[in-house]
Amino acid sequence: MIKPFVFTPGPTEVRENVRMARAMEVTNPDIDESFYDFYKQTCDKIGEIIHTKNDVYILSGEGILGLEAACASLTEPDDRVLVIDNGIFGEGFGDFVKIYGGVPVYFSTDRTKEICIEELREFLKKDSNFKYATVVHCDTPSGVLNDISKICPLLKEHGIITVVDSVAAMVGEPLNVDDWKVDIALGGSQKAFSAPPGLTILSISKDAFEAMDNRKKSIVGFYSNLTIWRDYYSKKWFPYTMPISDIMGLRAAVDNIIDEGIETVLERHKKIAHATRGALREYGLSLYIKEGYSNTVTVVETPNNITANEIISYMLKSYNILISGSFGYLSNKVIRIGHMGENANTEKLIYILNSLDSTLKHLGFKSENCLVELFNKYY
Repeated sequence: MIKPFVFTPGPTEVRENVRMARAMEVTNPDIDESFYDFYKQTCDKIGEIIHTKNDVYILSGEGILGLEAACASLTEPDDRVLVIDNGIFGEGFGDFVKIYGGVPVYFSTDRTKEICIEELREFLKKDSNFKYATVVHCDTPSGVLNDISKICPLLKEHGIITVVDSVAAMVGEPLNVDDWKVDIALGGSQKAFSAPPGLTILSISKDAFEAMDNRKKSIVGFYSNLTIWRDYYSKKWFPYTMPISDIMGLRAAVDNIIDEGIETVLERHKKIAHATRGALREYGLSLYIKEGYSNTVTVVETPNNITANEIISYMLKSYNILISGSFGYLSNKVIRIGHMGENANTEKLIYILNSLDSTLKHLGFKSENCLVELFNKYY
């Protein structure tokens, strides 16, 4: 089997030193105390990257684990939870709320635009009786980016705990957890960190822990109970055996980011996203999002008479490139190009766009322009 060149919005390509770190010999993470130091140092490095002094943890489970764990740990029966919804994952938070007996109240808006802060402000003036609120930083199926630097402080003005799904944005978009009043920030190893899938990354504030401690009923379940992590380091006791190879790989990926410099990493994402969007527009294609563009993924509407599946299939067979469509209401209507982490790279984008150019013209799309030339123009 020849591995395709993966350019989906996560999982991303993984650098060789990350793969090699995962191949290193391992110890017993439960009883070797040096691993507790390694784990905590890795968490602390992530905390520096996302600008928080809150506790940071790495959980054994893909990013969805973090979303469910936040809802499981905070939600009690009949709790009212504000679900800020302008995308598939935004709406999906409501399912987790209902699983644990909460009552989701949706603030639903146009899915082609970022959340309007003034509309949310007016909504909260009428109803702000919520234990916590959920919001997606970058809703990956559509590529919309929400301004959590304004959303979360607004929610905190009303005493609402803030839960942010930043899985597809963390490290690819600015994230200042403490300054922006994010109580629980959720990330995943397979997105802009560019490590293999399998790990959730999260930070938890004192307010969030206090809300969990003040529950009237115990948290349902164990694996999704975030309070079991609080004293792991002082007690030298993990709640379960940690996936040590995955964490060693993530540590290498984190060190890659620190070595490059987080501000440099963010600027690289910004420049590549800007050039990709500009090139696609001038080429004659339409972006799905109208306002609130993510720097980690671009979502493009397919031209008339060409389906997403046709584009994806041809690029895989002809160029061994794996891009993705979307799902739900966007199924077979858009293609998604992930330019996050290791994929936010000019040489890689040029290959992708050149192949997409040839694919679209083969399938009958008419354009006198060249995607690569346009990319270079905007870059």
